Amino acid sequence: MSGFKKAPLKGGPPPRNSVFASLRETQIVNSKPLLPAEILSQILDYLPTPCLLRFARVSKRMQEMVYDDTRWVQRLQLMGCWDEGEARRRRAETLLQKMGVVAGSGAAAANGEMHPRGREAGGGEGGDSAGWRVGSEKKGHETLFDATSDAPGQLQTNGGAFSSGSGLRDLHDGFDAIDLVPVEETSPHRTIPATSGKRRDSTTRLTVFQHVISVRGHARREYGKVYSALSPFYNDAVQAADHTQARVFRTYRDPDEQAQMLSNLTRFSNSDMAEGWWRRQEKLSGLVSAFEKAVTHEFEQAIEARDVQGKMRKYAHVLTSLDGGTKAVEMIVETSPVIMRRSQFGDPVYSLDGMGDYSYDKTYDFFAKLSTAFNEQVEVIDQIFPAQVDALIPFLRRVGKVVVAEYLTAAFDEAHRVHLESYLKAVAATCGQSLEWARTLQPTSSSGDEFYETLDQVLVSVFDPHVDLYLTEELSWFKKKSDAEVTDWERQLSEQDATMESMFMSNVNRQADKRDFLTSFKKVVMMPVNVLPTFPMSSPFGGKPAVAKALVNGENLNTVEATKSKDITRTSSPSISNGTTLSANRPLTPLPEPPTTELAAKAAIMNSRLEGIRSLFSIEVALNLVHLAKTSIERAATFTKLSGARFTQDARLQCELIFISLLQTLGNRHIQAGFDQAVDHLSNYNPRKHAKSQDQQPNNNPPGVTPLITFLELVNVGDLIQQMLDVFYEQELVATKLTDRNDFLNPAVKEKKRFESMLDSRVAAGLNKGIEVLMDEVEFVCATTQKSKDFNPDGEGLSATGGSGGGSIRSEKSMDLVTDIGLSATAERVVELVSSHTRMLIGSTDKTMLDVFNQEVGMRLFTCLCKHLKRQRVSVRGSLKLIADMNHYFTYIVTLKNKELLQFFVALRELAQIYLVDPSDAKALAQIVADGERFRGVFRAEEVLEFCERRADWYVIRGRLERSLYGIGCSVM
Repeated sequence: MSGFKKAPLKGGPPPRNSVFASLRETQIVNSKPLLPAEILSQILDYLPTPCLLRFARVSKRMQEMVYDDTRWVQRLQLMGCWDEGEARRRRAETLLQKMGVVAGSGAAAANGEMHPRGREAGGGEGGDSAGWRVGSEKKGHETLFDATSDAPGQLQTNGGAFSSGSGLRDLHDGFDAIDLVPVEETSPHRTIPATSGKRRDSTTRLTVFQHVISVRGHARREYGKVYSALSPFYNDAVQAADHTQARVFRTYRDPDEQAQMLSNLTRFSNSDMAEGWWRRQEKLSGLVSAFEKAVTHEFEQAIEARDVQGKMRKYAHVLTSLDGGTKAVEMIVETSPVIMRRSQFGDPVYSLDGMGDYSYDKTYDFFAKLSTAFNEQVEVIDQIFPAQVDALIPFLRRVGKVVVAEYLTAAFDEAHRVHLESYLKAVAATCGQSLEWARTLQPTSSSGDEFYETLDQVLVSVFDPHVDLYLTEELSWFKKKSDAEVTDWERQLSEQDATMESMFMSNVNRQADKRDFLTSFKKVVMMPVNVLPTFPMSSPFGGKPAVAKALVNGENLNTVEATKSKDITRTSSPSISNGTTLSANRPLTPLPEPPTTELAAKAAIMNSRLEGIRSLFSIEVALNLVHLAKTSIERAATFTKLSGARFTQDARLQCELIFISLLQTLGNRHIQAGFDQAVDHLSNYNPRKHAKSQDQQPNNNPPGVTPLITFLELVNVGDLIQQMLDVFYEQELVATKLTDRNDFLNPAVKEKKRFESMLDSRVAAGLNKGIEVLMDEVEFVCATTQKSKDFNPDGEGLSATGGSGGGSIRSEKSMDLVTDIGLSATAERVVELVSSHTRMLIGSTDKTMLDVFNQEVGMRLFTCLCKHLKRQRVSVRGSLKLIADMNHYFTYIVTLKNKELLQFFVALRELAQIYLVDPSDAKALAQIVADGERFRGVFRAEEVLEFCERRADWYVIRGRLERSLYGIGCSVM
């Protein structure tokens, strides 16, 4: 009754204006509650497919929601049969085709016909939501993606067919009035669409997913193909009480077809989102598991029977159709003889021999047997599996993890426990052997480049747990071995020096003890014969050292005199009263006698050290260290051959660190210390003491051997070591691309330059000290070998006259002597001494250092000769020998090929001419002294005058020379 209202009356008097008039005119309108379209769309996602189609018949709006293309695209994506790239490509092709249609219908558009585009649901790129277009009632209806027009006069709508000319009912539910035309030619209310009215055959159902295409706007149709083919089997499978009674097993009898259908049903179940989907999937999974279990059992029996071409091949294909062959691959891998019988390949404990050393043959046999078994299994895999299944990759990974990794890990652990060097050899050698093993493996026919990539990954995974420890141990081992090598060398030198010093000094102590005892003995016992002349015993430089040595040794005077007269050398072994020696078995060959005084002992020690300079560092030690570094670098460089490994760069860096450690050990500890010690020995060298020690040690080396010669030999050794390191660096690091020589920031490059700088600085310091020693030797030779009559054969006549008289100072006897114009022995010896040392550097040092050394030697030789000349007295007749000596020095300097140095010796040669001028010709001598160009600016006039003072007739010509030179006695007019 509440819905009734009064009808207005016509005619009669006009209504009265009452306060209830408006109330009587009100109407009650019923409102229906509506859900938002978004919520309805979400609800549709959880409806089964038949319910969706029934829901689409409710209204056109509901049909639009159900036919939304994105809804069906989602279901196709869940089944994995929607290709977005293909959909975009097809849409682009369709748009290009439609552009021609639109251009041809331009005249119709000019007549006022409208074809507005329908709504695109889902917001996808260019996708129509349900494939509909809004049009006029007078125009035929078609979708954007229709290839053909619908049947004339009959179009499918929500629930049935309607005439194309019929009008639409007015809708008052909030939606605009639109005309929806489906794409499908079939009625949407059908649960299982048919193709040409015929039922799909069994073969088509098995390959239904292969015929699904990805076209925007047609996703519902493509899903309908799959649904019509698989839903009967799916519904039956999830409702079957017994697995054996399922329709799939009744329809298909071949196991391969059964597996294909079960695989399709599993794939189709992914699109089931309706209520209870998890129960249906569990039911289907149980059915598939039961089938898989039965097939797996058959496959396992076939493996045990080794029926490769029969049941193994058959059931491998069945399992491949069911789940892609995952289960079959897993079974063939786990039951492979390579896995099951891996202990037959070798025992890792026996990879070491009885001495604890690594045995290459054991691991070589292991990899050889493994390679043979692996290739045999590859042939089996190639026969039983189809081409689309790559069972070799999982098998390869399993072999690497279970067989190779376990064997090598056990072998490495055992080697590391027994001996570190064996561990290092084992890790590096097995890495190289594994690379060789990888080259012997054969891929299957279906394997491509992935096999080799996986093989590299397997090798990397095998060695990855061990590389960090190995690289650390390798560097530590090299440092330890190199330090031990240098330490052993230093210990040998120290023991040798200590033994030699102890031997020399112990003899001195014994002689001192005997001297003290014999002194007391002579004072007490031999007092009656004290009147006999005594001989000095305290000084080692006494006039009769043999007598002193005999007295110290306890011999009587008669024996000493007899020994002295017959010049018989006796040993210092003490004898008893009957004349028998303490040792009857002494060898007959006389040995060098040890020094008997402290000075002689120290001199002998110094000589031994100077002669041992060449042994301060050894090329053998350097060669051993280089061999150690070569071994370590080659072992570590093996891991750089594994492509794609994280430790490849670490291995390169470790090789550089080994080279750096080599340079530091060989440079700082060995070569640098040796040069420093050599320079220290050279600093303590005294040629005068050396000459005296040679007098005391008659069995020493010839006096021509100088400490600088041995030092230059040491320089040659250092240069050879540097060249050896350069070759090693080029061959082991640069050629193998372990380092970049052009990278100035590279640690190895920086350390190599530091080593070369250290070697150059030590050689320069040693050469500087060697030059000082050489010049000391030159001065000593000049002072000890230059006779006073070499340049002043008239010295006795001069001393007789005393420089007075002003006439000729030569006597008649001296005038008759024949003047010797040859070289003096001093000049020959000095040139031979200096040239022998400069020649030793040729070829061992670079040209720049050699030129600097020669120039420094020449300049210091020039200074020594000037000093030596100022200590001589030169007569006119002796100047010929002086000129010959200066020419000899000049000739030697010419061989050094140094123009700057040559100027000084040209001036020195000209300087010798001032002694050839006759004393009566003082004016000519003054002109020579004052001629600055004559001496090339090397000597000033005052310096030349100082050399003139060394003339033997200086006091005779002094006055005349000064008057001619300075004009003394002249009066200014």
